[in-house]
Amino acid sequence: MERFRVTDEDGGVRIDKYLTSVCEGLSRSYLQKLLKSGQVLVGGQGVKASYAVQEGDLIELEVPEAVEPEILAEPMDLDVLYEDEDIILINKPKGMVVHPAAGHYTHTLVNGLLDHCRGQLSGINGVMRPGIVHRIDMDTTGVIIACKNDLAHSCLAEQLKEHSITRRYQAIVHGVVKEDEGTVDAPIGRHPVERKKMSINYNNGREAVTHYKVLRRFRQYTHVECRLETGRTHQIRVHMASIHHPLLGDAVYGPARCPIPGLQGQTLHAGVLGIRHPRTGAYMEFTAPLPDYFAKLLRTLPE
Repeated sequence: MERFRVTDEDGGVRIDKYLTSVCEGLSRSYLQKLLKSGQVLVGGQGVKASYAVQEGDLIELEVPEAVEPEILAEPMDLDVLYEDEDIILINKPKGMVVHPAAGHYTHTLVNGLLDHCRGQLSGINGVMRPGIVHRIDMDTTGVIIACKNDLAHSCLAEQLKEHSITRRYQAIVHGVVKEDEGTVDAPIGRHPVERKKMSINYNNGREAVTHYKVLRRFRQYTHVECRLETGRTHQIRVHMASIHHPLLGDAVYGPARCPIPGLQGQTLHAGVLGIRHPRTGAYMEFTAPLPDYFAKLLRTLPE
């Protein structure tokens, strides 16, 4: 139970707004749910979110303990590119979420891996992300690796940290890229206003480097290959948008209205992943073919 005494300077403020300012890490919408369920009391009585706090009010807040949902194994027809006792590589389809999170507790890659690997997945990232050492966005297709034990996970995590993993993506971007190749070297961090987005952030961002080269130019678009040195959230999407070539279909960092009817999300494919095997140390490279929708776009976009 947390208790707060309202001071003179906060008098007259809505209680949901007041609690947001004094409760670090709790969103206003979540606090409104607690108010509605009677877990916030003022002078021992429940109040609505619109209640204006008064100087001297004693507010009692009961925050229930977070309970992690049970993540269940689900039979899935996974496209396995390679598998051994330590690692498994999957060609992830468009629309599949990698690991469970709010709103996505079933039908994720982790649910499928739990069934396929019979629970034999590394536990370093906790019960919500067993085996997951890196991720790709829901609408990004292509190669993703999972680890079956903690030894493999630690080794792959170290390779990610030292930027020694090979990661090459293919993308279709808006506009005609003039230079044949280039590099975007700009730190990426949380967007200062839109918290669900990432952005170029020189004050609080982390180092991010993307190399790109043109594969084919169309009348209004360009087919490019992007090679990652680092692996920040939405890195290719943010970097290409920052040079005025957002990914086709990316409604978050590009045009809100997609010019291609029926296209779901960004045209981004993790085509190549190269690693040192965690047990043998041998370099191994894995390739996922372009998905049908991507190949069709390349055949039909006007040049």
